[in-house]
Amino acid sequence: MEPIIVKSMSFDEGEPIPVDYTCDGMDISPEIVWDNVPEETKSFVLIMEDPDAPMGVFTHWVVYDIPSSLRLLPENFPKVPQIDGIKQGINDFGRIGYGGPCPPRGSTHRYVFNVYAISVVSLELPTGATKKIVEERMEGKILSKGKLTGIYGR
Repeated sequence: MEPIIVKSMSFDEGEPIPVDYTCDGMDISPEIVWDNVPEETKSFVLIMEDPDAPMGVFTHWVVYDIPSSLRLLPENFPKVPQIDGIKQGINDFGRIGYGGPCPPRGSTHRYVFNVYAISVVSLELPTGATKKIVEERMEGKILSKGKLTGIYGR
């Protein structure tokens, strides 16, 4: 299984995430682009998380039922439950949509944008699902995955 190639025009792998995409800036989502996906892909899921959070992995963004025809989520993706069939879940801030990096002062964390190619058109979940529920529904349906990691410190 070849990994999905995940990139951003906003930052490179392992590099700092610009302040506009964080709680210290405009808190908008960066553009996320992916390629090298299996032919049989029916949809995509994007999950952004911080594995360095003090209380364990912190979920910043959950997006599912992304049509297989798409290869990007644009910058400043709307923080709404659903748009053009694309559904968004609840992040660990308790909100729908993207929540930018916001590590404790004096620390630098990694932020991982995971993109999954899924074998079904829909996970058949309502909007507002948690990462845990989305991951349970993806089980056995993941064709490939890839990730992009950025860092942010305060």
